[in-house]
Amino acid sequence: MIILTLLLATCSGVGTQQTVSSVEKVEIPAYDASEDIVEHLGYTASYNHTTLCPDWVAWELTAEETNGTYEQGRQFSRDPDVAFPKASREDYSNSGWDKGHMAPHADMKWSRQAMTESDYFTNVCPQDKQMNAGAWRKIEEMTRRIAKRYGAVYVVCGPVFDSDEHRYIGPACVHVPDRFFKALAVSTPEGYRAVGFLVENSPQSFSPRHYAVTVDSVEVVTGRNLFPSLPEEAEGLFDWNVWKH
Repeated sequence: MIILTLLLATCSGVGTQQTVSSVEKVEIPAYDASEDIVEHLGYTASYNHTTLCPDWVAWELTAEETNGTYEQGRQFSRDPDVAFPKASREDYSNSGWDKGHMAPHADMKWSRQAMTESDYFTNVCPQDKQMNAGAWRKIEEMTRRIAKRYGAVYVVCGPVFDSDEHRYIGPACVHVPDRFFKALAVSTPEGYRAVGFLVENSPQSFSPRHYAVTVDSVEVVTGRNLFPSLPEEAEGLFDWNVWKH
């Protein structure tokens, strides 16, 4: 296991150091040493102390994990493993925006600890209520079906900020994303296959196919190599037959 020491920027501009473990995983996108990477039982995230949202959240969901039976209500809280500034429940209170999970609460039913950690604000962004309950939820449900079909699915997702003119919520000024991205990869007998999604942070409730794009297209928007271990051909095209149910 490789141990990386990352420099974290604080609101005062003084750096603190945090040591985290990192192993090569298909779902982990390319990142640099300036990012605040935090690893929890069910997901890995890069937390942005300016936007107070994750830059990305990545996890592997297996077929076995989709059969998890743990149940508990939402218990949103600050992540104890990331430095300040960071978001809190106060920022979302009466904001009109949902506390939108990146790695879904429902993907973590295989472990009570994983469910609890999925409610950290490291894994949360402001989302439009209809979009969260509509298009985003449909993509989450599709992802669980894909995990059951192929045995496992690798997932990375996060917010997209299209301009410097941001909307904010709460006393800490949490940035409201303009869009969200999600990318999925699976291993098939023909090799790895991948697909991306781009969803506006506004009332949206179309089927996942409506938002589907190549992973290359998502990488242009995010400026990040999302699946650095995958062959280029897996990211440049997608066959919806791999993903439809």
